[in-house]
Amino acid sequence: MKENLRVLVTGAAGLVGAEVTARLAAAGHEVTALVHDNPVLVRNDGTRLESGAVTCLSGDVTKPRLGLPEAAYQALAAGGLDRIVHCAAITDFGLPDEVYQAVNVDGTAHVVELARAGGVPLVHVSTAYVCGERDGLIRETELDEGQRLANAYEQSKFRAETLVHKAQADGVRAAIVRPSIVVGEERTGVVRDYKNIYVVLKLATEGRVRSLPGQYEARLDLVPVDYVADLITEVTHRFEEAAGRTFHAVGAPLTLRDFSDVMAEYPPFQVPRFVPPTSFDAQRLSRRERLYYERVMTLYESYFRRRMTFDDSHTTGLTTRRAPENGQDFLRTIFDHCLESGYLGVPPTGGTEAGARPDGTGPHATVVAQGTDSAAVAHGTGSAGSDAIGAGR
Repeated sequence: MKENLRVLVTGAAGLVGAEVTARLAAAGHEVTALVHDNPVLVRNDGTRLESGAVTCLSGDVTKPRLGLPEAAYQALAAGGLDRIVHCAAITDFGLPDEVYQAVNVDGTAHVVELARAGGVPLVHVSTAYVCGERDGLIRETELDEGQRLANAYEQSKFRAETLVHKAQADGVRAAIVRPSIVVGEERTGVVRDYKNIYVVLKLATEGRVRSLPGQYEARLDLVPVDYVADLITEVTHRFEEAAGRTFHAVGAPLTLRDFSDVMAEYPPFQVPRFVPPTSFDAQRLSRRERLYYERVMTLYESYFRRRMTFDDSHTTGLTTRRAPENGQDFLRTIFDHCLESGYLGVPPTGGTEAGARPDGTGPHATVVAQGTDSAAVAHGTGSAGSDAIGAGR
């Protein structure tokens, strides 16, 4: 029987954060959810956490002492916690560098300060894509391998994880969980927020972007949100075993060829053509297609040429919970739910007025303006409304 823990969860309004909070509360732990503007925690299936299940604490990870009143901060630091689970992050792409610095880097530094002040074990949620544009096997034990980081999001998550490693060297006890691309629930495909890779799938399957620079051998790793939350919860429960280690929360990798083959099984879907990057010329696209490519797809295109595999030996050694083994079957589950919910499968009309316009105002618009709700493909799991404490996970 697990001991009852006092746990602070940052980013508790985010997709992963809400699921972790719900699991910890269901296990009987005393959970404090750090929130900013949104005290209502909504789970992946759209249900709210019951009132009284958790204690919501208004704060802001971007500020020293988490933006808390001195008395509240001291209560946490002076023996008021047994664990900190740091889920808070901005995962949208195309935002100013200072936003990533404030939330992902400074926010982590402020959480580390609390962990150090109170001697509290820390579970830090990073991203598998701190590996940047490396190819080949990415080990859980690796971080700084001289890799090129593709964007400001990856750079900020790399710097944040580096802070945690430095804190460990100074005596802070921590474990790190690195999710890959977080998507819907394993069995049903249900997802609360159609963001990150869903944006790419929508534009591609509706034929709004028909040609993209990429390699058919490139790999994208999709992982169910419930698996990620289960692993974070397991690491929190079994911290004594997990301390000092990093755990990849990853699924079965899919090549772009796999994506294309599965898309072709669905009559409503258009299937994009991937062109070798050295041969791709955006100027050959139609004006409308070029707008979508330049404003949205350029944010993600580096992921269409990476060929990595994530080692998860630490993870499989800790838990018997397994991610889906068949990536194509899981992708079908994702597509099926998107069709059932109406997110995918609505064909575009001949003009931009009836569909998602390049200015982001059409009735089916999801993300068309650079930096507007375009969550990171790399494990982006932003909350609707993007809680200012960085509850974008």
